Amino acid sequence: MSNKLTIIGAGPAGMTAALFAARGGAQVTLIDGNPMVGRKLLVTGAGRANLTNREVNASRYTCADLAWLERVFARFGFVELTAFLESIGVLTYCTHDGWCYPLSESAQTVVDAFAAALNEAGVRLLLDHKVTSIRNNASGFEIGFKTQRPHTCGNLLVAAGGSAYPTLGSRGQLFPILQSLGHTVIPPRPALAPLTCDMTPWQALQGVRLDANVRLYEGSQLLAETTGNLIFTAWGLNGPAVMDLSHHVSARPGDDLRLELNPLFASEDALRALLREKRGSPTPLAVLLGAVLPPKVPPLVLKMAGFAPDMLCNQLSDKALPYLFALLTALPFTVTGTRGFEFCQVSAGGVPVNEVDALNMRSLKVPNLLLAGETLDVVGPCGGYNLHFAFATGAIAGSGE
Repeated sequence: MSNKLTIIGAGPAGMTAALFAARGGAQVTLIDGNPMVGRKLLVTGAGRANLTNREVNASRYTCADLAWLERVFARFGFVELTAFLESIGVLTYCTHDGWCYPLSESAQTVVDAFAAALNEAGVRLLLDHKVTSIRNNASGFEIGFKTQRPHTCGNLLVAAGGSAYPTLGSRGQLFPILQSLGHTVIPPRPALAPLTCDMTPWQALQGVRLDANVRLYEGSQLLAETTGNLIFTAWGLNGPAVMDLSHHVSARPGDDLRLELNPLFASEDALRALLREKRGSPTPLAVLLGAVLPPKVPPLVLKMAGFAPDMLCNQLSDKALPYLFALLTALPFTVTGTRGFEFCQVSAGGVPVNEVDALNMRSLKVPNLLLAGETLDVVGPCGGYNLHFAFATGAIAGSGE
């Protein structure tokens, strides 16, 4: 790479690329349509900035070539990212399940650290510059803006994000431009989005949170399975356990999709032992179910199973017990779709990874063009995986190899 680099998109990928390039001696121009850098980063992790995950590995992601992703993470994994963050003044910690946050518990402090580092590195910022066109020319690229004069450059990195959070300026508007330059673009669709379901049988559970194993089926075929927290709403299900499945749902509009929830994935043996102990007692069955389930769940499940709400343990027949557990470990939901881009954390779709060199993020279709972050068709689960991918591809792109 020459000693000049222009970057479109001042999000996690773009800011990281800018710092790596500037620290390597390049003259960097960073362009964004927002009036500040890192605007999308501010809303990650519910404002806490879930930056990465201690368990990052390619097998947790969906993309066209997992071997490509393995090469990326071999180059820039958890250790490399946390060291880089520390170098700009962001100290981190991990929860017991590997989710990594800043010690400040604030996304604002992360954005402030990036802004200060960009200033210190001498990165030129062109903010409030909304890109409307990218054209090849004799010297490289000419970038057109809505109101400002065009900008020309020899090397261009597009890290403008996908279509999630359109109110924050990322609407996937550069995908048609990348297609016109010669790239394949898979149409963007919601990922890490809440699922809409027929909630008619489940209205009594609105607001209930629980941990569950969740299985997504298309007809009789198991498409995917996750375990995590979820919340019942009036329109469907929200939370990491179902959001991690949403890119499978958005890829199959109108298909016969259903969920099976197992809230007993970690407590079934304990509940069975408790029922054996109390089987001959007049203890209400709902009370025993309440030992492992939120209080609103047992009455509804008993009703769905056709049991009396005040059924006692000594009234439970040998035939009824397997039926009850079959229901409790596979609560059925008819899936109707996902909520839209304004409610999803990332979007699937974009440029397939096999059109980009994993060693430097250079386009294999367009000379002197680089791609990083959500511009590429890669989806990881909740827990910092998608931000890690953005930081990693930005770091590699900015390293200039």
